[in-house]
Amino acid sequence: MTLDPDDWSDLRKLGHRMVDDMFDHLSGLRAQPVWRKMPPASREAFRVGLPREGSAAEDAYAVFSEHVLPYANGNTHPRFMGWVHGGGTAVGMLAELLAGGLNSNLGGRDHAPIEVERQVIRWAAELLGMPAESSGVLVTGTSIANMIALLVARTARLGAEVRQVGLAGRRLTAYASAGAHGCIARAMDMAGLGSGALRLIPCDAQFRMRPEALREAIARDFAEGMIPFLVVGTAGTVDTGAIDDLRSVGAVAREAGLWFHVDGAFGAMAALSPGLRGLIAGIADADSVAFDFHKWMQVPYDAGCVLVRDPVVHQAAFAQQLSYLRREERGLAGGHPWPCDLGPDLSRGFRALKVWMTLRVYGADRLGEVVEHCCKVAQALANRVDREPSLERVAPVALNIVCFRVRGAGDARLRAIVAALQEQGVAAPSTTVIDGRVAIRAAIVNHRTTVEDIEMLVASVLNTNE
Repeated sequence: MTLDPDDWSDLRKLGHRMVDDMFDHLSGLRAQPVWRKMPPASREAFRVGLPREGSAAEDAYAVFSEHVLPYANGNTHPRFMGWVHGGGTAVGMLAELLAGGLNSNLGGRDHAPIEVERQVIRWAAELLGMPAESSGVLVTGTSIANMIALLVARTARLGAEVRQVGLAGRRLTAYASAGAHGCIARAMDMAGLGSGALRLIPCDAQFRMRPEALREAIARDFAEGMIPFLVVGTAGTVDTGAIDDLRSVGAVAREAGLWFHVDGAFGAMAALSPGLRGLIAGIADADSVAFDFHKWMQVPYDAGCVLVRDPVVHQAAFAQQLSYLRREERGLAGGHPWPCDLGPDLSRGFRALKVWMTLRVYGADRLGEVVEHCCKVAQALANRVDREPSLERVAPVALNIVCFRVRGAGDARLRAIVAALQEQGVAAPSTTVIDGRVAIRAAIVNHRTTVEDIEMLVASVLNTNE
């Protein structure tokens, strides 16, 4: 018995139609709503029982076309400006098709897809200025990449025996900006260190961590018998896009003998742009860096990455020796170290292919132009807000995120405006809280977004507030 078709011709035709339909979808994004609420009938389509008997592939695709495609997240659309979501590309979509056809497991062993991932890691290290021998692994996103870096830092501080004996009562502390992503505290929680052991350091008027306050917090914990082990600098906060002074923060970490990690979820990709690279100066000196390819580099979800300067310490945090996963010098079980020696996953998809193809097809320079374009569009939005008497900008624009309010509108009104824009399908900004008050937040991440799109956003905000 096989699941392959007896006659490939019908499935081949359907596959060609699927690809054509997705090309039509991507090429016609501007004519579509940014987002549409999923209607009850479509929700009900996914509340049927387990199918015991199969049906034609055409029928399954019909359900997708009717009930999934029109009601997706919307981040491929040029006027999706909520959160920090990349827009993806048709090339990346095709790479996913190729990777699915190979169905490779990149947990380990000696095969070409792992060499593709290793080249992606070398390219990433070169881009960020880290040593060529740095190790790394592709993961779902920066949340898991930050978790991996934390565990490597823990191992570096306490030794590999911590993996067997645990903390044994030792109280480790870590440090990050008050504007750091919530996944840092979550990583402390999941690692068993406790989210309360993460010290959130006050920020300056530019929403950057204050190095002197960091130094004082570390000294205080040392004096109280704690074991400081990790400093996390942020390259692009989620609220405002602020970038910590990575050189100064890294210097404080090294002065105290702590691991210096950078959460560069989207900001690290400023390295693609010669004009913006200086904003993340100091990232090359980090002990580890976490970032996403699926944001500013426009790779389809999911494609996160962690780089570690010292490959020996990296392996010490994760490698296992198991009889059924024995590494050999010859044959398919060769090629060690395996990716599973560098992170928690043994079953891993071929997500490296879409990263590799994106870099090969577009090149780092053109991708850098995309980053610059997004920042220019964001600055145009900031300027437009500043010129509009009924709007007020509430944070500096460090990179590509603009936070603003409608003058006189309360928090509930601002949330209602954003929800209305989303429901109308005109634009999809999000909200955040700046200095205790709700703000409209527009993150320009999509390579398709233009100045005309931000003009439409502003006009829609003003019209909706009337």
